[in-house]
This record gives sequence, structure tokens and C-alpha cells, in this order.
Amino acid sequence: MLLQDFGDYLQHARVQQRLSPRTLQLYTDGLERLQRMLADAAIDARALTLAQARRLAALLHREGLAPKSIALLLSVWRSCYRWLGLQGRVALNPFDGLKAPKAPKPLPKALGVDDAVQLASHEPDEIADSRLEARDRAIVELLYGAGLRAAELIGLDVQASGQAAGWVDLQSSEVHVRGKGDKWRSTPLGKAASGALRDWLAVRGEVATPGEPALFVGARGHRIAGSTLRTMLSARAVSAGMPAHVHPHMLRHSFASHLLQSSGDLRAVQELLGHAHITTTQVYTQLDHQHLARIYDAAHPRAKK
Repeated sequence: MLLQDFGDYLQHARVQQRLSPRTLQLYTDGLERLQRMLADAAIDARALTLAQARRLAALLHREGLAPKSIALLLSVWRSCYRWLGLQGRVALNPFDGLKAPKAPKPLPKALGVDDAVQLASHEPDEIADSRLEARDRAIVELLYGAGLRAAELIGLDVQASGQAAGWVDLQSSEVHVRGKGDKWRSTPLGKAASGALRDWLAVRGEVATPGEPALFVGARGHRIAGSTLRTMLSARAVSAGMPAHVHPHMLRHSFASHLLQSSGDLRAVQELLGHAHITTTQVYTQLDHQHLARIYDAAHPRAKK
């Protein structure tokens, strides 16, 4: 049975904060764990000090919990003691400022060059609607050929206007988009992307509803939805025989990784991706090192046992 203080806090979280049943269960589990740890260390919950709280956090780490799990537990405990402090039941919050160890950031997943080209040039065996097939081909070419985010692609209009979040200029072979932080950037379009866009624009009027400004529309003629984009790309990747699940952002990662592999120009890739800080772009240098390591392992006679 939970301590009265912890039980009262959970009641507050349920009634006042209106936490979902799942979140409430996570909070309950976290406080039950804290209560067991306090009992094992013979510590009074109301007298818990900062030094003791640090030892509890270190114990979680020694038990092998993942950084995200530790962060969740510390967040629950911190919230509970903050409420207890407001109620005058404790003098301080021993978990204030206590942080979990940083979790390693997973590297972005990118397709190999051959796989990306195969996906971009793929022609399905069965085509239900040739107009939507032209749309889908143009979408893949833009995602991979210009490194757009899914939201940026969805927000593209046929023509520039004061309300447009982006548009394509085929005369100058550029795509203009408003990315994160309302920052505009322009990215050049390759020959393949420009050609695919011209093919789509030739039939777009047969699909789009009159007056619809969006460049890419769904089967009902309105701006394409994110779920439609993800479903289409996933199905197209399966049809093309891709070895892994493909989502829109994977093509952006592929764009950046392949460009960096070929040019080595980190600043240029940063500009093309619209990253505010070079450190965000530097993650792709690690992908490049992985690519070089695979080549070494496969080709160098001293790489193998």
C-alpha cells in the first residue's frame, strides 16, 4: 500500500491534473518503486535529502535502467515532491535539478545510394490511376532530390503568393520553402525532379478541385494529407523491394547523406537542409564514416580475420 503522501498526490493527479489512465499507471508504478527504495534504505519520505536523492538516481543507473526510464522516474518523483512542497508537507524538493544520464541519440536512417535511386525510378507493375502515379513519382523525386521535410512538401502551392508556405519555380529549377522557424530557403531541382513535376502538373488539373492552391493533392482533389503521403511512400517502397520501412524523413536523410558523401561540403548541406546550426548537420558525417567503414570491412584484406 502506498504511503499517504504518495496516495494523496496520485489522487490530485487523477482529479485535478486529469492524467490519462495510462499516465496515471506510470506515475503509480514510479512512486511504488520510490517507496520500495526508501524502505530498503530506511529513509523517511518527508526527510529525503538532496544527497540521498542523488544516491537513489545513481542506484537506478547501476540497476541498468535506460536513460529514458530513469528520466521518467525522476520526472514523476520531482512532480510529486513539488506538490508535497506546495502542501507544506516537505521543506524542499530533493529531485529539483537532478537529471538523468543523457541517452545516446540514434543516427538517422538513410537508404543506400542504389536503393534511393531504385525507389525514385521505380515503376509499379500495376497502376490504378496514372495521374496519381505521376504525383507519387514527383513526390519521391522532391523528397529525395531536394531534401524537403514532409510538412514542407505538403505545404507547397502551385504558385507563389502571400499565403504560400512554398512553391516550385520550374523556370529557375528551384523549390522555395518556409521551414522551421519561419525561415525561407531555396533548393535547386535536378533534371529528374523537374521532369517528374512537369509530368504531374500536366495532369494535376484533372485531379485537383477548382481553386485548390496545393501543388500535391489527394484523390479527392484537396491538399494531400500527411497520412496519405506516408502510406503511399511505404507501399511504394515495398513495391520497389526496399529492404526496410521507408518514411518521408528517411529520404531527407538520404539526400543529406549522399550529398555529403559526394561533396564533403558540410556548410552547403547545412544550407540545403535549412539547419540553423551546423551541429545538427554534423550527424550526417557519422553516417559518412559508417559508409567508409563498410567499404573498408568489405575491401581491405586486413579487415577480416
